[in-house]
Amino acid sequence: MKKFKKTYIEITNVCNLNCEFCPSSERNPEFMKIELFEKILSEIKNYSDQIYFHVKGEPCMHPLLGTFLDMAYAYGYKVNITTNGTLIESSKELMLNKPALRQVNFSLHSFDANLKTTTKEKYLDDILIFAKEASKNTNIISSLRLWNLSEDNNINLSEETNKYILRQIEDTFNLDYKIKEKLGIARGITLAPNIYLNQSSLFNWPDINESDGNVCGFCYGLRDQVAILVDGSVVPCCLDGEGIINLGNIQHSHFDEIIENKRSNALYDGFSNRNVVEPLCQKCDYRRKFNK
Repeated sequence: MKKFKKTYIEITNVCNLNCEFCPSSERNPEFMKIELFEKILSEIKNYSDQIYFHVKGEPCMHPLLGTFLDMAYAYGYKVNITTNGTLIESSKELMLNKPALRQVNFSLHSFDANLKTTTKEKYLDDILIFAKEASKNTNIISSLRLWNLSEDNNINLSEETNKYILRQIEDTFNLDYKIKEKLGIARGITLAPNIYLNQSSLFNWPDINESDGNVCGFCYGLRDQVAILVDGSVVPCCLDGEGIINLGNIQHSHFDEIIENKRSNALYDGFSNRNVVEPLCQKCDYRRKFNK
């Protein structure tokens, strides 16, 4: 039986930002209903211990975020949330008091990709206040992400942008070193207990309309991870933001039937043999990370 390290649940595909690195969704904007969320929790129980509120959308916008975290706790799940961080000030008290919450991933590179409704200092300050309070009073992990480097890391396309962010982090945590020097050795560093900063390269979301494709390679889709979109569609990974590889819908079929159906097994067996069978996977830029 398949077991997944990461099961992504897209509780909403609605977002309050429009980041250039995250293609806008052509799907109808939705917030997942409580009945569907509970059905998902019950059907994936034998496959996952951790769930991730992520694919498209901003999970902190969901009006039932607190209820969903309580439901996940009742079912025994640990929850990881990926957020752009703009709503963390209003969500802070709710999130700090939910025992299901394991980790919050903050996409710090979101700020500079959008028109500003606040200052960068205020934006970062809200996130860092949350991280420090979470570190002091809970076991919640805060992951600060700067995923905006050039691929070869020889020329950092966002060096000037990141310089301001890194300086504010250094001041907030009273660091006696320059973050840039440490990140030159490792992509991730520990800032304080349960607070981490990591940098990574830019990547392009897979696009079915791309002409370039590669039928040879490997990926962890449907092996270590699976994703369930806001309407219940099951897809093999968190980068299928449009549901192109729709393996089935959990509202109409049981989860265990979906992940063992003909299309799912063809995808899984294909990767086992370094054969990329799905056209969208053939055009996935991120998948190439696993083939170097």
